[in-house]
Amino acid sequence: MPDEILQDNFNSEDNEVVRQRKEKLLRLRSEEGYDPYINETWDRQDTLASIRERFDYLEAEQVAEDVTIKTAGRIMTIRRQGKAAFADLADETSRMQLYFQFNAVGEKNYEFFKKWVDTGDWVGIIGNPCRTKRGELTILVKDYKLLSKAIRPLPEKWHGLTDTELRYRKRYMDLIANPEVREVFRKRSKIISSFRETLESHGTLEVETPILSVLAGGANARPFKTFHNALGLDMFMRIAVELYLKRLVVGMMGRVYEIGRNFRNEGIDTMHNPEFTMMEVYWPYANYVDMMNLAEELIRNAAKAIGTLEIEWNGIKLDLSKPFKKITMREAVKEYAGVDFDTITSDEQARQIARDKGLGAEMTGHESKFAVLNLMFEAFCEEKLIEPTFMLGHPTEISPLSKRDPENPDYTHRFELFMFGKEVANAFSELNDPLDQRERFEDQARKKAEGDDEAHVFDEDFINAIEAGLPPTGGMGIGMDRIVMFLTGARSIRDVILFPAMKPKA
Repeated sequence: MPDEILQDNFNSEDNEVVRQRKEKLLRLRSEEGYDPYINETWDRQDTLASIRERFDYLEAEQVAEDVTIKTAGRIMTIRRQGKAAFADLADETSRMQLYFQFNAVGEKNYEFFKKWVDTGDWVGIIGNPCRTKRGELTILVKDYKLLSKAIRPLPEKWHGLTDTELRYRKRYMDLIANPEVREVFRKRSKIISSFRETLESHGTLEVETPILSVLAGGANARPFKTFHNALGLDMFMRIAVELYLKRLVVGMMGRVYEIGRNFRNEGIDTMHNPEFTMMEVYWPYANYVDMMNLAEELIRNAAKAIGTLEIEWNGIKLDLSKPFKKITMREAVKEYAGVDFDTITSDEQARQIARDKGLGAEMTGHESKFAVLNLMFEAFCEEKLIEPTFMLGHPTEISPLSKRDPENPDYTHRFELFMFGKEVANAFSELNDPLDQRERFEDQARKKAEGDDEAHVFDEDFINAIEAGLPPTGGMGIGMDRIVMFLTGARSIRDVILFPAMKPKA
């Protein structure tokens, strides 16, 4: 970048430290002829973690003079003491002390370090591993290279950036300042990789389906709407991948799954982000019982992948080695709300009981008893399901894509999996009767016409697909962000999404 362009980058929002660092960069170029941004590579041969592992045997004041290491990272602190200086170097996973000794590194290099290198800068290091008198594993620097200068300083307390909003808005600073945050996202990657390994061990094929579509189906949710200029069409960002994946089962692709982003134009809180990651899987010749078994296997394997089956979230400990519990919606409402829906004979009776329970404000006055059952479950039961629990027996009315229970057609072969009082998975024995599916879509269309923005859309092409023959199929969706939260102990969904949605600062 030419210096005159850099000079134009001074602005009134720069604090004094930033202004001084920009001026320092100009002087580094003009006085030393050194450009810290030139297109060079640095052959890093050793990570700090590998150095720690290899040279843990060193004793106090011992130097491995016959070993030369070549590493790189970011300078986190500098402590200058006359003709010696100490610095902390950090890379992706570890930290280590650097010792710049005047005689070891040479006068020219030492003076350059003292004058031009600041905290936050990226450096390449060549030296010998040693252990100080105080017992700290250290690199005795023999040579180094300034790889990139940081104009903006590290957070004042780089070891503990705590302003929550700043952490989310400037995730790069959060990752620099808080190594434990980097570890959460490494665990997230391991959890998702574990899901893939488990699914593929069962012969499940990973696929990709559209994010943009003319219909937003597969779930009851409010979509994001956009416009495709070339086609002249309103389009929607997907709220689920279910209907596309079932089309692939119809098309004889066998077992399929997708891990990807979904988008729902709804609220933001500690459990919800408008952009989130879902895993959906569909197995022909399977049912919702098979999906229960798969859910347990996926979650246990993911927990093992990051270290333990004993997890803790929000002060509550769980042992994932135990079999997951099972309860029906009616059993849960009877246990936690004291209402036995098997004795309720009319919609009005159900609505009156709900009003007596203080839920009048949540109702329109037209709910069926099955809608009231679901409302009471959400109000009184969800938060009680702390241990991993499969909640069964959803009403058909609220399950437009699930097979009916042949012994009680008002209910379905469906489950939701709860942990710590929050839903993490939803699964069905998939409805494959095209006549029944059409009737349920028509019922959802009526609800949408009556003002229910989250009612399921009528998807004629999907009905055409299952008219071509959908085999008996078990399907499941798992919210990956919540799983990562619970397995890592993160308190908010924003803590497991690298760049969560944020309202712009005024």
